Amino acid sequence: MAKFTRIEVALKMQESGMVPVFYNEDIEVCKNVVKACYIGGARLFEFTNRGDFATLTFSTLNQWTIAECPEMIMGVGSILDEGTAAIYLSLGANFIVSPVVDEGTAKVCNKRKVAWSPGCGSVTEINRAHELGAEVVKIFPGSQVGGPGFIKAIKGPMPWASIMPTGGVSPTEENLKAWFEAGATCVGMGSQLFPEEILANKNYDYISKKCSVALSIIKKYKKYKK
Repeated sequence: MAKFTRIEVALKMQESGMVPVFYNEDIEVCKNVVKACYIGGARLFEFTNRGDFATLTFSTLNQWTIAECPEMIMGVGSILDEGTAAIYLSLGANFIVSPVVDEGTAKVCNKRKVAWSPGCGSVTEINRAHELGAEVVKIFPGSQVGGPGFIKAIKGPMPWASIMPTGGVSPTEENLKAWFEAGATCVGMGSQLFPEEILANKNYDYISKKCSVALSIIKKYKKYKK
C-alpha cells in the first residue's frame, strides 16, 4: 500500500519541483542512487519500469527506501497498462507515471487513491487526463513536444494545469529557468543527473551535488510559476 497520499505527492511535486527518473537492473546501484538523491535534497524518485524483473527490483528497493530514506516518495514510471500499474501499487508505489493517457491505468490508481501522471502532448490529451483524475500531467517528450514554449502556450487556455515536463530537462540554470518561467510545476530529470561514466565510477557524491544544485536553481525560479 502507498505510504503517501495522492495529495501529499502532488504537494511535494509542487514544493520541490523535481523528480529524478532512473532505472538500473542492479539493486545496489539503485540503492546508492536513491540515497545520493536523498542526500542531495530530493524527496521524490521515479523508478522506471524498463527491464526484465523490474517489479522485483522495485519491491526490494522500495522496502529498503522506507527504512533508509523515510521521507523519499517512491513512484514508478513507464507504465502503459492497468495490470502493470496494479502490480506496482501492490508493492507500495506512491505514484504512477505513464508515457500515455490510459483510462485503465487511471481507474486502478483512482481506486487506490494513488497519484497518476500521464504523458500528454496536446491540449486535448491534457483535458482528458484531467477528466480521468490526473492532478499533475507529464509532458513527454518535453523538448520534442515543444519545450517551454509549449507549456507557456498551454497555460493560456488552461492556467489551472499542473505540468511536469520530462525529456530535454537538464540541471543547468538556463534550462531550468526556461521551464519554470514557462509555468512548469515540476520537472522529471533522468540521464542528465546520472551520466553513465558517473555510475560506472560509482561517483555518487556527484549525483548528490547535482541534485542539490538543481533544487537550488528551481527554488530560485519557481516564483515565476503562473
